[in-house]
Parts: sequence; C-alpha cells; structure tokens
Amino acid sequence: MFQSYESVANPAQGISRTARLRAELEARGLDGFLVPRADEHQGEYVARRSERLQWLTGFTGSAGAALILRDRALLFVDGRYTLQARQQADPATFTIESLVENPPASWLRDNAARGWRIGFDPWLHTIADARALRAALEKQGAELVPVQENLVDAIWEDQPAAPAEPVEIHPDSLAGESARDKLARLAAAVAQAGADAAVLTDPSSLAWAFNIRGHDVPHTPLALGFAVIAAEGPHAVYMARRKLGREAAAYLTQLAELREPQALGGDLRARATAGGRVALDPQLAAERLRLLVEEAGGTVVEAPDPARLPRATKNAAELAGTRAAHRRDGAAVTRYLHWLDRQEPGSLDEIAAARRLEAMRAKIGQETQMPLRDVSFDTISGAGPNGAIIHYRVTTATNRKLKPGELYLVDSGAQYRDGTTDITRTVPIGAPDGEMRTHYTLVLKGMIGISLLRFPPGTRGMDIDAVARLALWKAGLDYAHGTGHGVGSYLSVHEGPQRIAKTGSEKLLPGMILSNEPGYYREGRYGVRLENLIVVTPAEPVADGDIAMHGFETLTLAPFDRRLIRAELLTAEERGWLDAYHARVLAEIGPMLDGEVLGWLEKMTAPL
Repeated sequence: MFQSYESVANPAQGISRTARLRAELEARGLDGFLVPRADEHQGEYVARRSERLQWLTGFTGSAGAALILRDRALLFVDGRYTLQARQQADPATFTIESLVENPPASWLRDNAARGWRIGFDPWLHTIADARALRAALEKQGAELVPVQENLVDAIWEDQPAAPAEPVEIHPDSLAGESARDKLARLAAAVAQAGADAAVLTDPSSLAWAFNIRGHDVPHTPLALGFAVIAAEGPHAVYMARRKLGREAAAYLTQLAELREPQALGGDLRARATAGGRVALDPQLAAERLRLLVEEAGGTVVEAPDPARLPRATKNAAELAGTRAAHRRDGAAVTRYLHWLDRQEPGSLDEIAAARRLEAMRAKIGQETQMPLRDVSFDTISGAGPNGAIIHYRVTTATNRKLKPGELYLVDSGAQYRDGTTDITRTVPIGAPDGEMRTHYTLVLKGMIGISLLRFPPGTRGMDIDAVARLALWKAGLDYAHGTGHGVGSYLSVHEGPQRIAKTGSEKLLPGMILSNEPGYYREGRYGVRLENLIVVTPAEPVADGDIAMHGFETLTLAPFDRRLIRAELLTAEERGWLDAYHARVLAEIGPMLDGEVLGWLEKMTAPL
C-alpha cells in the first residue's frame, strides 16, 4: 500500500536481458518481438508480474513499448516520458522513438524487411493494435506472428506471482446504483449491439458493473478479472476464487456464475461453436479473445465496452462523494502547503516532502472517519530540473533537495472510498525570478480558460484543448501532454474515454470528471503545472442565447501561490474567477483548519 521510493531502473541490465531475448528470437525463428507496457486487461496500472517493459528496459513510465530486433532495440515513449526514458534505459542498447509520432506500427511500415517474422503476445495487444501492426507488416511482405508463451516470461526467472488480493464489496450508498440494476442496463446494451454476450476486459468496468473493488494493482482499487455479460441468461465473472472471501463470493454468486480465469477461453469457444455473437471492444479487448472466438467459428461484434460511458458519467451519489473527498483532500493539501512554506530552503528533499503530504492525507482521513485507502498514483515530487520531467517519479537514486531560488512541482492524489483525487501545485522555494512568474501565470491563464468555458452539447475534448494552450501559444510556448484525463469514482485516476487533448474524440457529457492541467517545462531548470479536477455540468440556457451550454464545476479546493502570479497578465474576467475560486476555497475548507494554517490560507486566498 502507498508509495515506494526505491529505484527499480537499472540501465546496465538492458544489454544482458536483450541478449537473452534475442536468443529466444533465434530459437523460435523470429526476427523481432514486441514488448508493450500492458497486461491482459490493457490497463495503465499493472501488477508487478506484468511489468515486462520495465524489467527489460529499466523504463518505469506508465505507457510505452519496446521492439527487440536481432540487430537493434527500440523503446517507444510519448512526450511525457522522453527525458525519463533517456535517463532510465541504456542508451547503448535502446534507441528512443516517439510513441505518438512514430509508433511501432508506423516504424515497421517504414522499416520492416521482406520476410520478417515479428512475434507478439496476443494477450498484451488490443484487437485494434494487432490490426495496425499486421497491416504495416503485410505492406512490407512481413508477418505478425502470435506466440503461445511470452518471450519475456521465458527469460524472467524471478517473475512475481499473479496477485491475489481480497475483493471488497463497494456499498450501494457510494455507488448510487445496485449492481443488479447496472447489469440489467448492460445486458440491454449488449442486445442492442446485436450480440449474445459481451466480454468486459477492463477491470474498472468489472469493478463498476458489480460494485466491487480490490487491491491487485498499485494505487487503483481493482480486482483483476473478466466478465461475460449475457444479453439473456446468466452472466459470468472470471476471477481467481482465492481472492473471494465468504461474503464477496456469496454476493457475486447472486449476480453471476463464478469461474476461474483459465475457464474463459473454453467458455468463449463453446459460445462461438454454438454460433454465438460475442461483443469485444477493439480498443480494449486483447487480440487473443478475437482469435478464440473466430477460430471456433463464432462472430466478433466490434462494439465499445458497454460499461465505459455509464461508468464515466457519474450519478448524484458519486458526485456527492467526490465533492466530500475533495473538501477533505483540499484541507490536507492546504496544511501541507502551509508546512512547506515554513521549511528552510535547502533543508528538505523530494522524498521527505512527498511522505509528509501522504501523512497529512492519512491524518485528515482519520479525523473525518473516511480513511485514506492509498495514494491514487506515485506522487510526482519534482524540485528544480526534476520538475521539468513531466511524469517524474522520485526514487532514492534521483532524490533532490528543494533548493532556494527554484520551483517545486508536486502532483499527487488520494483514494478514499467516496472519491478519487488528483491535484498539482507549483510553489517557489525562496524568491522566484520574473521568468518563473511569467510562465506560471501563462499556465494559470490556460487553466482558468478551461474553468470558465461554456460549450454546446456534442463538444469533444479535442475541440477545447487549445483553450488551455492559447496564452502559452501566444508566447511561443507549449506542453507535450494532454490538458485533461478522465477520473473515476474510487477507481482509476486515469479513466477513459473522456479526455481533453488533441486526440480527445469522446463527447463531453454531464457527470464526466476530468483533470484540467496545462503546464510548461523548461528542460534542465523547472516545470510548472497547475491542476484542478472538474466535472461537466448539465447544459443550461444562456441569457439571450439560442443554445443551452454545458460548463465545468471545479472540484479541487486548494490555493494557488500568489507569489508566482503576475496579476497584470490576467484579464478582469480571469482575476474575477481566481478571486471567486479562492473565496470558495476559504469558505469550504476553512472550517476544517485552525490556527496558523487558517491564517495562512486567509492571506493566500485574499482578493488580488
């Protein structure tokens, strides 16, 4: 539980491990093998057993892939992790490529030689991913070859065992809807898609649909497993029985048949042999599932996971829970920011700062009888140049002092049973310079721009992403990550399908929770990121307007650092929003504070 700061990256191991993998290529008649950062469920957070990319390359980021060829090795990462990958992976072994601009399929399309046989584990690639890889290779006269045994597993002698943490029942009072009612909705959606059954492969969908939670992966309360939702007849849950205590087993037995995970393949073959039509989400479901159904004569109906949109659009109980969680969390973060402000510059390091924040969240949980269950991700505690590493993860090997004249970026979150939080604040250590204040204010303008936005029904995340970048663009600046990701309700802090990004194609619907987190990163010096969570509000009429408009309600409650704000760069509307937000912060979390902390908050939230 909670966070480890031990360093797991070891670039020196890259040479020996890739050499052993190449021996496997030779033995199996392959020219290359793909190693994605994925498990059988295609989730962002995976169990230690599934950290194959990290074990092979040393890279610890949450997204990436490696392509090991007989004469070279490539590591694909996105813009968040470019600096990190250079530091963690052996540069003599791995060439860094862009996961966005030149992903493995594109690279193979341009570089594969005729006759190449590229192996892949079909459990670790989605249907859509495998389709793109296959098309790219076939264009070059090469072949994508599914393997029965993962080549990394074959050489990883001390690979951890599969997790078997106990399953918990998530109460209806927090879920806002019974599992029985949810499953009825899902069954109707399966029938409407023209399928006999749908496979839920995403553990977040499994958790939401059956109102259960678990502890199988770090920081996200998931129980790994699959479910088959039948249009008619009984549903089935595929999960190791050793994870189910008496109460959880009795609860789930009322909702579905309980099966061991290894029974899924045989059950799908049986459905397929009988002419079944099985719905699979091509963006989420493993290619192995498609192969199982089609090789047995069944029909795959490609359809979105039926739980994704219902899970993303939070109901009244879930929204009430997340508001309560953010009030508590805001009080904890404010206590932390006050404590941080009192520390002598240079006396504190990144790990000590992160641990103090975790302790303050635990304390507020005890005070309010809603215990902190976990952090929602590894805290990004970046001082000075480490703050410029977008998804920096502090370890004992990288730990750095918070030095005077620098900026400190802390991006953190918490898991409470009533909600999931995620907040970023950037603060000065000592006196900031003018450039730091300018960049901070430009980022703040982008965050306020999203917060103030009104938009018509049907608007997608890609339609509004530029709003957060406008002030930075005018200054010739930008950031290499999306503006916002979806957030679950005591589930994943990175939840789809909603997002605010250049690739955010999902319509923004009432009840969707997203982050609002523009940033700016000056390599080698500092990073600035500011993040609040927001929720899409129902469309409402606008005075003298023709179209009802959605907006955003801000959930996060914690002050911004006045010392970094250049007020003259803000418009009157932006200043009005900031003053109103700070007044709300004081009104909502002030009653949870006292003494010096309350006095400090009053100063920080005074009108500009």
